Amino acid sequence: MNRFDTKVQYLKYRVLKEVARYAWQDKLYDKLLDIPSIIVPGKTPTMRCCVYKERAILNERVKLAMGGDPSNPNVIEVIDIACDDCPSGGYEVTTACRGCLAHRCEAACKKGAITFDHNQKAHIDKSKCVECGMCSKVCPYSAIINLKRPCENSCKVKAISMSETLAAQIDNSKCISCGACVYQCPFGAISDKSYILDVIDIIKKSENNTKYKVYAVVAPSIASQFTYVTLGKVVSAIKELGFFHVVEAALGADMVADAESKELVEKGFLTSSCCPAFVMYIHQQFPDLVKNISHNLSPMATIAKYMKQADPTSKVIFIGPCTAKKMEFKKKEVRPWVDSVITFEELQALIDSKEIDMPSLSEGHLDNASYFGRIFARSGGVSDAVRQALKENGIEGFEFKPIVCDGIEQCKAALLRASKNMLPNNFIEGMACVDGCIGGAGCLTHGIKNKAAADEYGKEALEKNIHDALSQLIL
Repeated sequence: MNRFDTKVQYLKYRVLKEVARYAWQDKLYDKLLDIPSIIVPGKTPTMRCCVYKERAILNERVKLAMGGDPSNPNVIEVIDIACDDCPSGGYEVTTACRGCLAHRCEAACKKGAITFDHNQKAHIDKSKCVECGMCSKVCPYSAIINLKRPCENSCKVKAISMSETLAAQIDNSKCISCGACVYQCPFGAISDKSYILDVIDIIKKSENNTKYKVYAVVAPSIASQFTYVTLGKVVSAIKELGFFHVVEAALGADMVADAESKELVEKGFLTSSCCPAFVMYIHQQFPDLVKNISHNLSPMATIAKYMKQADPTSKVIFIGPCTAKKMEFKKKEVRPWVDSVITFEELQALIDSKEIDMPSLSEGHLDNASYFGRIFARSGGVSDAVRQALKENGIEGFEFKPIVCDGIEQCKAALLRASKNMLPNNFIEGMACVDGCIGGAGCLTHGIKNKAAADEYGKEALEKNIHDALSQLIL
């Protein structure tokens, strides 16, 4: 359990592990009905009102672990039966209201939604309230709170609302698959589809067919995960699963930074392309700025394309922190290069499903990306890398003016100003997740320590410059 931030993540992991365990043994479809009772043995519920509801929900989690609803194009799905119908009444006055004389809440409300009873206690008229939150901000007792659901509160693109049954529902036309709701839902009622069965199938076929090799491309944010073992042992564990070789996505980041520096000078204004949720957000909300998105593929797709061109028979699996990558690899420009995507959560489940004892493994190693390719994992890393690439490419006389957007709210603000020609910057680094990829929904752990780990991992790179890293590649 201490490998994860929350018990929700741990429960998800347990389901994934059981599904994977039986898939390796070719017994999954014989054991499907057994999985819920394996996780919740006996008749004593551990999470819900009764063991029957608990197992019914687990059945839905098993479906998601097996790929989810094929008719739903989104990788993020709601488990209706698991949704707790969280309070969603907007701003409410609590019993902390003292009926004070100041009535700052009334003065702050521009819609006249605040009234008072005979005890001078405040009340909010929902027919007038526009949920601006001004009353809450000025209340000296913090007596006015916002009862927005955790999933709604976490979704900064307003893709989540209530269904007629009061369960959460996702508007796929607004959702950017960032997974913020997945991580924030206290009941795990929102989750991402898993493609671990596809990955297991690819690996098993490679073991029985020597015509192709399976490569793992790992995101640089892996350095902040699996804290109970060294990174070298994680690399060895990935190979134990059946992967032929483990490649750094950071090498792709070096390639992207080098190319984006030249593209930026050519176009004069550019937005980064490494975060698929950010790119999706531009397409949905700022279509006039689509032309300014870097034409480069993401680091994942860039290095995968290089590998597939070197060995067309190879299979490439991306392993990272991002749920949106599961949408990206299905895009027509990416699908030829990336065969599947799994998260760090799913990697942990795969390793444990084969009972691989990571601490006992020997130290593996990763190919050497540069410091700058590796720090793509955290907010600000892309801008630092592009600045370095401009320097290494000898581009003089060009003033690099980046703006680092840490989270989708900052992205929205920058894009809005850019759409009105009011942005003084010429490069937007957009990361949908706060802190960047190290804050992705598919991480095992989240927190400030991850940023320090990402920087430390960058400093361990043998190649200190981007061109030094690229010199290893046959370009």
